[in-house]
Amino acid sequence: MSATAPDWLNNGDNAWQLTAATLVGMQSVPGLVVLYAGIVKTKWAVNSAFMALYAFAMVLVVWVIYGYEMGFGGTMIPGLVGIPKPVLSIHTELEQAILPVANIEAAFPKATMVYFQFVFAAITVVITAGAFLGRMSFKAWMIYVPLWITFSYTIGAFSIWGGGWAFQRGVIDYSGGYVIHVSSGTAGFVGAWWIGPRLKHDRENFTPHNILLVMVGAGLLWLGWNGFNGGDPYTASPDAGAAVLNTNLATAVSLLVWTILDIIFFKKPSVIGSVQGMITGLVAITPAAGVVAGWGAIIIGVCSGSLPWLTMNILAKKFQIFHAVDDTLGVFHTHLVAGVTGGFLVGIFATAEGCAAFALTTPGGAIEGNGVQIGWQLAGALFIIGWNVVWTSLIMGFIKYVCRVPLRLSDEELIMGDDALHGEVAYTFADVIEGSVPGVPQPGPDEEMAMSPQKTKETATPPEITTDNGGEHSGESH
Repeated sequence: MSATAPDWLNNGDNAWQLTAATLVGMQSVPGLVVLYAGIVKTKWAVNSAFMALYAFAMVLVVWVIYGYEMGFGGTMIPGLVGIPKPVLSIHTELEQAILPVANIEAAFPKATMVYFQFVFAAITVVITAGAFLGRMSFKAWMIYVPLWITFSYTIGAFSIWGGGWAFQRGVIDYSGGYVIHVSSGTAGFVGAWWIGPRLKHDRENFTPHNILLVMVGAGLLWLGWNGFNGGDPYTASPDAGAAVLNTNLATAVSLLVWTILDIIFFKKPSVIGSVQGMITGLVAITPAAGVVAGWGAIIIGVCSGSLPWLTMNILAKKFQIFHAVDDTLGVFHTHLVAGVTGGFLVGIFATAEGCAAFALTTPGGAIEGNGVQIGWQLAGALFIIGWNVVWTSLIMGFIKYVCRVPLRLSDEELIMGDDALHGEVAYTFADVIEGSVPGVPQPGPDEEMAMSPQKTKETATPPEITTDNGGEHSGESH
């Protein structure tokens, strides 16, 4: 006996949409989980990874109880937000999905659409965490995540994707350059100001403790982006293939441009710098992936590899605000600047054929004679920035003054890191050898010799390489 499939179901489309959603989910867990764990100091590896893991779980619960319908359901506040209600009944999960693009019926069930949109919401708040690493209270983070998804993310999603004011005026955001990256970059920067800085020593010396782990996370991000942008036509269409190709092309160009700039100005290529260039390429092509031609993707890649590099490595050193705000991983540059760059350029390079393939009524960008599109793209970016400045501040203020939960950990907790916060450390075997785990007896001379028979002055651990990066320049050392 086999289950009966409804006439509207396309097995291929449903399979691709679920696969694309899983690829996007893997960008958060394990992608950003391991990237965050590797890019921070050893004492913050567990806490940083746990912040990402917690957010992924919390967002899903919020999303099915009321978040999805706020972003993609019937209108509650015209132009801004949908009616909050749950997506929990089996009837609702099995019914045919309605695409947010042009109100088209999908060839897969609503459950698939809800999960696909969830992984986008989840990675947005996980990206925001990159600005808070190394000092935010985990209890404050637990409160922040559901509030920010509720009052910030859903409004951006409805406004641009769910039929809101920006959607109605033709603002193009193919897969989240504004909804995801500009919002997370803005919220990260504003939230970092509210939380306050890391310890002075940590900010001046925050060398990534495991660059190979960072590269593993970066690889998961890059390949996972095939689902990020390839899944947004909501069908296994030619436009999905074009989006995947353009995504990888822009990302490769951006990585190369960033690396070349590092070599020119810092005299050596930087692995962390190349990862930053990869991320800015992925971010900048996201609002444009399926509506620009390959040559447009190359131009976007050149700009995303250079403009965020300039703001991170040159301008951030000249303007006091970047010294006052401790944005740990520089999400302002890699997500806000890169997202605005891509959103602006799609207003120029969007093709009429690409927009039609994505079911947009917009006739394309300036190259198609529609120069007004640039203005609407800027308006969309300013709306997302303004909304997040206000609501991130309100949420942080609520946590601090109403909930009475400190946003920043105490100096004593910041000195100890993971062990003080979770009673767990990332690398227990090495720490036991060094006798640095509280409550664990140090090995005697015979045990120490057995564990490390070759331990001599010549094999002692070299001093840690220090940098002044603090998330404000691209390289691990220059």
